[in-house]
Amino acid sequence: MWRRSLSTAVAFKHKKKWDAVVVGGGHNGLIAAAYLARAGLSVSVLERRHLVGGAAVTEELIPGFRFSRCSYLLSLLRPQIIRELELKRHGLKLLKPMASSSTPSLDGRYILLGQSDEQDHLEISKFSKRDADAYFRYEAQLRKFCKIMDFVLDSPTPETLHESASKVEWLSSKLEKYKFWGQFLRHTLSLGQKGIVDLMELLLSPTSKVLDKWFESNLLKATLAGDAIIGSMMNINTPGSGYVLLHHVMGETDGDRNIWSHVEGGMGAVSLTISKAAKEAGVRIETNAEVLQVIVEDTGRANGVLLADGTKVHSSVVLSNATPYKTFTQLVPRDFLPVEFLRAIKYSDYSSGTTKINVAVDKLPQFHCFKLNHAEVGPQHTATIHIGFESMEEIRSACQDASNGLPSRRPVMEMTIPSSLDNTISPPGKHVINFFTQYTPYRPSNGSWDNVEYRESYAQRCFNLIDEYAPGFGSSVIGYDMLTPPDLEREIGLTGGNIFHGAMGLDSLFLMRPVKGWSNHKTPIRDLYLCGSGSHPGGGVMGAPGRNAARVILQDLKKHYQ
Repeated sequence: MWRRSLSTAVAFKHKKKWDAVVVGGGHNGLIAAAYLARAGLSVSVLERRHLVGGAAVTEELIPGFRFSRCSYLLSLLRPQIIRELELKRHGLKLLKPMASSSTPSLDGRYILLGQSDEQDHLEISKFSKRDADAYFRYEAQLRKFCKIMDFVLDSPTPETLHESASKVEWLSSKLEKYKFWGQFLRHTLSLGQKGIVDLMELLLSPTSKVLDKWFESNLLKATLAGDAIIGSMMNINTPGSGYVLLHHVMGETDGDRNIWSHVEGGMGAVSLTISKAAKEAGVRIETNAEVLQVIVEDTGRANGVLLADGTKVHSSVVLSNATPYKTFTQLVPRDFLPVEFLRAIKYSDYSSGTTKINVAVDKLPQFHCFKLNHAEVGPQHTATIHIGFESMEEIRSACQDASNGLPSRRPVMEMTIPSSLDNTISPPGKHVINFFTQYTPYRPSNGSWDNVEYRESYAQRCFNLIDEYAPGFGSSVIGYDMLTPPDLEREIGLTGGNIFHGAMGLDSLFLMRPVKGWSNHKTPIRDLYLCGSGSHPGGGVMGAPGRNAARVILQDLKKHYQ
């Protein structure tokens, strides 16, 4: 087997030239590779780690327990990607929760959403009859806005060409832009004037203003506000944070909007099924293959990559699935980059307040507010459980701690228990639990994440908080794995620990992602493209950046050979 692996590697490295090489085997890189190969190109994917998937991986960190180490739920993956790459045929199995959202309260009350419309109305009515009636109008408005967002997500941006473009390319680009803006205008006008104003209000407003307008119950507002802050250092009072509310309801599971599903086998199964589709199309995937540099000719064109072992892999096109910061400050010779471009990349916002904790426990946690005392899985266990989201003020306070340089004294956490639906990831009777915690600064002012005791104190703080809602949780912990922002950067390659490859504020989206003037996956280096979450339309396990990048490349190649 060792000889076979060695001969395969030698054959791979001595191939004369590939049509396309993808740097990084995250889900977007795999998706881009699959589409390019299906179009007839020879494609290779080079992944630094021992497994593909980037942040969508499953790892057995504690014997018998398989964790979705970074990303943990699936909803945003574009339905056409699932369909076009036949991911279900390749083994993708989504496990819908019995309820979508659970928020326990220390006063013994709780709100459990997502079982049915009738049950949602009853749940919210426990706190406010007015909110119960408004909730469905709120959801309907967001669903209406999602229709225009679907078009934007699935379309490459109508970026302006640069000076080097030929007259034919300039004319073609102009026609494509007219087509995009014409379709965009039709989608926009379908909302009507009131709908357009409502959409602008949502996009530009702070989350707090949006939710205060709709609801009066603190528990409901805080539950919904959780969607606006996930993965960021953003406060709910930040103008523009309302957009992220929309970003987190744009997804779907089997046609049902705003359903975040578990994946059988963990999130690594998503990457595995994409890699199977890619391999079936002819993609060559190499792990333990770290790229040190993109090879750039004197003419300013990318011509392949240099690996850490000194091997040169030549290709006509290079796609980077790394963050924009890593791509342009570490992989590309700076002499070929415009000063203003490199400066914009360097000073983009890569901050993150996220620490992911993966926990193995010997029993199912029991929340005292549900007044149950048995080991069976209930709807509340399959839902996304919001811990510390009892009021908007708790979220503000947690964020303020981080703004002062301190890990939140009372972190706000999304807690999921994938083993409540998936019996393939933990031993019988035992469970896997994910904690997505905020806020944790990259460089705390009162210690260092390199200090073992400092790390353990934060993990214990989170476990103690869970104990307040589910007594006995701390004593059930068998072991855990923790990824702070520096860990996410070092191990997964996420600059600053930012799970989206860069902030998702309005100043970093659409025609300004990653930076103004370079939003269409192209870069100042000819034949080098971005295909990761740092490019349009942004982060999450969405796949749209990879699919859109492949479309742009195929279009460019078509023009080249016409």
